[in-house]
Amino acid sequence: MSNLPDEAFRDTIGTIDEGGKRKFIFPKKPSGKFYEYRKIVSYVLLGILIANPFIKINGNQFMMFNIVERRFNIFGFPFWPQDFYLFVISMLVGVVFIILFTVVFGRIFCGWICPQTIFLEMVFRRIEYWIDGDRGAQSRLARQEWNAEKIRKRLTKWFVFFLISFGIANVFLAYLVGSNTLFLMIEQGPVQQAGNFTALLIFTGVFYFVFVWFREQVCIIACPYGRLQGVLLDNKSINVAYDFVRGEKEEGRAKFSKKENRALTGKGDCIDCHQCVHVCPMGIDIRNGTQLECTNCTACIDECDSIMDSVGLPKGLIRYASEDEIEKKEPFKFTTRMKGYTAVLFILLSVFVGMLFLRTNVEAIILRLPGQLFQHKGDKISNVYTYKIVNKTMKDYSDIHFELIDQKGEISKVGEQHFKIAKEGISQGTLFIEIDELLLESDKTKVKIGVYDGKELLETTTTNFLGPRSFN
Repeated sequence: MSNLPDEAFRDTIGTIDEGGKRKFIFPKKPSGKFYEYRKIVSYVLLGILIANPFIKINGNQFMMFNIVERRFNIFGFPFWPQDFYLFVISMLVGVVFIILFTVVFGRIFCGWICPQTIFLEMVFRRIEYWIDGDRGAQSRLARQEWNAEKIRKRLTKWFVFFLISFGIANVFLAYLVGSNTLFLMIEQGPVQQAGNFTALLIFTGVFYFVFVWFREQVCIIACPYGRLQGVLLDNKSINVAYDFVRGEKEEGRAKFSKKENRALTGKGDCIDCHQCVHVCPMGIDIRNGTQLECTNCTACIDECDSIMDSVGLPKGLIRYASEDEIEKKEPFKFTTRMKGYTAVLFILLSVFVGMLFLRTNVEAIILRLPGQLFQHKGDKISNVYTYKIVNKTMKDYSDIHFELIDQKGEISKVGEQHFKIAKEGISQGTLFIEIDELLLESDKTKVKIGVYDGKELLETTTTNFLGPRSFN
């Protein structure tokens, strides 16, 4: 910002010291209105996150992302490799929604909704406050020699963190391989489920590393969303922002004194107490303006409001606001850019919902056998086909058979004419279609085939039927 002459903060980050080494942050324990709201939101989202892979809808896991077998469940809807286009569109909807949300509300997703932030700030950090104490106690413990007290606290904290990481890894594995497979692994033990158990240990190690050591570096270094926000934000985006107009005024910041009237001296309302810096889990100074590391966690808002209240100055020196609102006193407006993202989001949602309604529970693919010509069987022409039927449901079908629709002829399958398909199963085989030559209008006829379970039509598909070329 032009109001702040010292721009050195842009050349470094709060988690790196002057020698380029990692500097661990010991943030002050936050408290206040927004922190209480965040706790409610976080624990509700944690409950949803943990419950999702164990909820079943019509036998389908509510959320599952089985990348190895290319099977996905989203809100109870199963997506197979044949439905990959739907999965892609759903991901595009998610990306556009996050982009729109960022353009309007800044990086609020990171501070309030992101699982990384929720686990770190609302689970691991709170346990750390309980075992190690607040900011000052943690800092002293870090410098303290390895005596009995430090060893006891460190071992206790690391053991508790390992147990939580192991629990998170189990939930994560349930998302990837399914809760049924997870329960089977628990029942059979690590020997019979060596592959899944190895994956579980790897995930546990990753989560333990992230929440014990890497921590906020995930948001600064690893997460691409932090970089994305720099492209998406503008002066009209709502962020956690420092009101530099009110905080600096003509004379800048100054320590608080009961004997002076700051309105007469021209000094800003910021009393330079640095509490907003001490409470920040990213180690930044919000007074330097919007920064890459800021996750909009609102800890600085609560802390600054508390300080302002204690010295008798108005709250809101740090608040949710756009830069134009602070500098130009302009109210929030839904800009053309925001309207454009909203329109794109609405179009994608409409396409996605439409495709969901057109999607069938059973998918059939019938193709002519490559390299095979038609055959004469008396007055009839015969073509040979391969078929593949995918049952996407959790229901068994016991009387599957084929029938021609809008065309007189016969379908004969190699093997039993009526067969079964188990839930989430696939059936493949060969069949013949025979049609009277007199009924063929050309050498290539489009035929429509119905896949039935008893009398219930499950799916229709079309294929080409070849016959002799007419020279009339």
